[in-house]
Amino acid sequence: AAIMIEPTLEDKVDIIQNAIELAHILGLPEPKVAILSAVETVTSKIRSTIDAAALCKMADRGQIKGGLLDGPLAFDNAVSLVAAKTKGIKSVVAGNADILVVPDLESGNMVAKQLEYLANALMAGVVLGARVPIVLTSRADTAETRTASCAVVQLMAHRKREALKA
Repeated sequence: AAIMIEPTLEDKVDIIQNAIELAHILGLPEPKVAILSAVETVTSKIRSTIDAAALCKMADRGQIKGGLLDGPLAFDNAVSLVAAKTKGIKSVVAGNADILVVPDLESGNMVAKQLEYLANALMAGVVLGARVPIVLTSRADTAETRTASCAVVQLMAHRKREALKA
């Protein structure tokens, strides 16, 4: 959420693939990826819904691998089975998302801060897609968040070393 201000469709492909690969490192063999928007229907009036539809089709065609994608999904549909059922959404991702993909930096920052401060989520700040693992934390982050960030990049570095040996 802190690097890409307004990611293109191609950027989102890379973001999603990197997130899926991190989920694999963390032990999720087939992570569920919710591509968020303000609504759960595709409309030309909201670019993030068009991107979500394209990303899901790209996953269907093997351009994004290793996860199950669905979108566009509103936040409630991504994290609440009740909300998804109430809106008639039938999806293995809806209500069970492991990865939340946001449209842009502003929405990503808001989602992350809401999870942290309203839901007491443990955060970790890491940069994905670089040649080496990078910790990127906020000035306001706790020692626990900084420790979690270091733990995640340690796992990433270990996986990279193992891949180089193979």
